[in-house]
Amino acid sequence: METNIAIENWTQNKTLIAWIKETFELCQPAKVHFCNGSINEYEELCRQMVQSGHLIQLNEKLRPNSFLCRSSEDDVARVEDRTFICSKNQIDAGPTNNWKDPEEMKALLNELYKGCMVGRAMYVIPYSMGPLGSPISHIGVQITDSAYVVCSMRLMTRMGDAALKVLGDDFFVPCLHSVGKPLHPGEKDSSWPSNPEHKYIAHFPETRSICSYGSGYGGNALLGKKCFALRIASVMARDEGWMAEHMLILGITSPEGVKKYIAAAFPSACGKTNLAMLIPTLPGWKVETIGDDIAWMKFGEDGGLYAVNPEAGFFGVAPGTSMASNRNAMETMRENALFTNVGLTPEGDVWWEGMTSQPPKHLINWLGNEWTPKSSEKAAHPNARFTVPASQCPVIDPAWEDPKGVPISAILFGGRRESVVPLVYEAFDWHHGTFLGASVSSEMTAAAAGQLGKLRHDPFAMLPFCGYHMGDYFGHWLKMGQRGSSEKKSAGRMPHIFSVNWFRKDSEGKWLWPGFGENVRVLKWVFERSSSGDKRNESNSVKTPIGYLPTLQSLDRSNLNVTDKEMQSLLSVDIQAWKAEVDEMRNYLKVFGDRLPKGICEELDALQGRLEQCTTNTQSV
Repeated sequence: METNIAIENWTQNKTLIAWIKETFELCQPAKVHFCNGSINEYEELCRQMVQSGHLIQLNEKLRPNSFLCRSSEDDVARVEDRTFICSKNQIDAGPTNNWKDPEEMKALLNELYKGCMVGRAMYVIPYSMGPLGSPISHIGVQITDSAYVVCSMRLMTRMGDAALKVLGDDFFVPCLHSVGKPLHPGEKDSSWPSNPEHKYIAHFPETRSICSYGSGYGGNALLGKKCFALRIASVMARDEGWMAEHMLILGITSPEGVKKYIAAAFPSACGKTNLAMLIPTLPGWKVETIGDDIAWMKFGEDGGLYAVNPEAGFFGVAPGTSMASNRNAMETMRENALFTNVGLTPEGDVWWEGMTSQPPKHLINWLGNEWTPKSSEKAAHPNARFTVPASQCPVIDPAWEDPKGVPISAILFGGRRESVVPLVYEAFDWHHGTFLGASVSSEMTAAAAGQLGKLRHDPFAMLPFCGYHMGDYFGHWLKMGQRGSSEKKSAGRMPHIFSVNWFRKDSEGKWLWPGFGENVRVLKWVFERSSSGDKRNESNSVKTPIGYLPTLQSLDRSNLNVTDKEMQSLLSVDIQAWKAEVDEMRNYLKVFGDRLPKGICEELDALQGRLEQCTTNTQSV
């Protein structure tokens, strides 16, 4: 085994040594590289990829130490139809996941892995999900034959010798990845090696392991991201009594210097990263970022929920990101960034749709073709990405690496709804809040025949990412609430839960709420409602059948061009529409069968009962 360092000098972890040797024999790489996570290692791998044509170095003056990569056209996003939960019993994967028998999947993959790394280097990447040494963090080790993955993992995780030291002789999540394209003697490598005919992203919940084959892109290949941080971690969290969630985390500080932390779960296209890096329009208020995508939460010594961002970087969608929509994201990627599938300008910088008000007159698009504003092709793929260290964000929270995590005061759920769902309302309690999470949905915006306005359910924004039966996941949330209120020290310390909806429209199709930085006005109300203890402040809210809504006076509208009439529309509760919502939700929940917790059914029945008691069709503040 040709290696950059003797394996016994690198680690004493017997399980890790055995797995590396077994993988070497199976995959037959030309050499093995044990990653140390140093800047020198990163720069050397980038230099090699530039030399081989895998990367393009950007203009050093315009975008220092940054690179562009172009994937193949068939490897541009997560492949949900090739993503599997391989639990021993099919029922444990649930109706919303693809299932395959673990023994069958292992046999299939072992055949594909045989000799799959011939002619390539096998990289071994120890990494920490979460701050090094934190009791909330966990260690993974990824083996890959992609230098692009190594460099991306360095940006996205705390990886290398520091993570290996934390691991010691303890348990780790093994993550095996190959692009599935052996390189035989004399064969020229492609600029983006992958295997379009055979793609598998397989998760084994019982053994806490991940196998990926055939794709080099994003969440298919960076196995610390959705694979470990959500699908496997959600199973670990269920079994160990904590939470692994598809949530941003932000810190918000009032003009008086009081600071609270809020987590929020939104499906795609609902403004998650923009909220995480929000620039407040209200004087004296400050928002800082812990993370924009994933939150791990465990109970602290005081009984409250404490959260870390398990990632160390941002893997954001580039198109639509601009100085107008997200200045902080743009500032974050000024240097040390890895861009994938965006346009390349003549000056050697990047560009994508929505980045500037005026597009460049000419560039090379993500397909490597000449492009002008009149071209039929896009300059950047719609799922083009930027990968960049979170530490570069100008509003990164000082506590983002705190091993204790940050105390969560509130949790927000939101979808893209043009009607029915108000701008913001608060759940009655954690039990009711769990029901709000289970109810998350967005209206289809694509004008497909018969689909416009149809609801797309995405409970807790976790539908593609939960590693077990979604009904059991609802039950885990209910149990967390029971645990949070069972101990005296925990009483009243569970986060308050809210629903938000930035996307409500009037009868003429006009947005009623300006969004972006103005969302701080909603966060301010959430902040004020999220005091410790179960007693609610009745003066700034009104109780409705669906939850507590702000009064017209309690939402700060200073210097905001939103009229009382528009505000009433934003906060109105249409009783008949909500009755239809109950019927639709009841029908949707049937998919979870007898695994649907009784508590969710009780909340749905209670909502229906409160709606039936209303004497008017619409309740407004």
